[in-house]
Amino acid sequence: MLIAGFPAGAAWGTNCYLVAPAAGEECVIIDPGHQAAQGVEETLKKHRLKPVAVVLTHGHIDHVASVVPVCGAHDVPAWIHPEDRYMMSDPEKALGRSIGMPLMGELTVGEPDDVKELTDGSKLTLAGLEFGVSHAPGHTKGSVTFGMPEAADIPPVLFSGDLLFAGSVGRTDLPGGDHAELLESLARVCLPLDDSTVVLSGHGPQTTIGRERASNPYLNGLDAAPRRGM
Repeated sequence: MLIAGFPAGAAWGTNCYLVAPAAGEECVIIDPGHQAAQGVEETLKKHRLKPVAVVLTHGHIDHVASVVPVCGAHDVPAWIHPEDRYMMSDPEKALGRSIGMPLMGELTVGEPDDVKELTDGSKLTLAGLEFGVSHAPGHTKGSVTFGMPEAADIPPVLFSGDLLFAGSVGRTDLPGGDHAELLESLARVCLPLDDSTVVLSGHGPQTTIGRERASNPYLNGLDAAPRRGM
């Protein structure tokens, strides 16, 4: 399997990922954020990939700012949880404040032509790959993670969005944020996973569930809750 990622946008450095069975095949794009379109095109060309969908861990502008141009350029749908869908058209409401006219002037705000809604516990089969969707509110009401089972050449993978970072967790002080809800999501979605699971977060370096279980202060004292799988 091929996972190619890069941090997009000087302001936020949001990780955008392209996932494919191998080079030269179809792929899924995860979280094309601010100023991500060029990086997406360069990565597609480098690995000879053909996108079939964009999937979004949540609706904050730093994760969705390039959804319209990327989906439009390749005529592909975007998948998002219904509780965060409004953020694509109204990013300032999602942040509870203006994000600044100069920045807004650079963005194409709105929905792509084809938007599909994610549901908790569903399995998305895209580009020959299976992504398990887990609703994980706390950072936003519609935050989700995408889990991929162990494959022949890689351990299990969790695209955690802004739920879990290396050594930290997502902020909960913006509209829709709830610290208690985020802790519940961590206990239900992350802690039951095998220690070998690679965590690819919305910001910062990759980590593993085992490393975070042992050292992340926000996971101290949390007990794993039942979940439905990746």
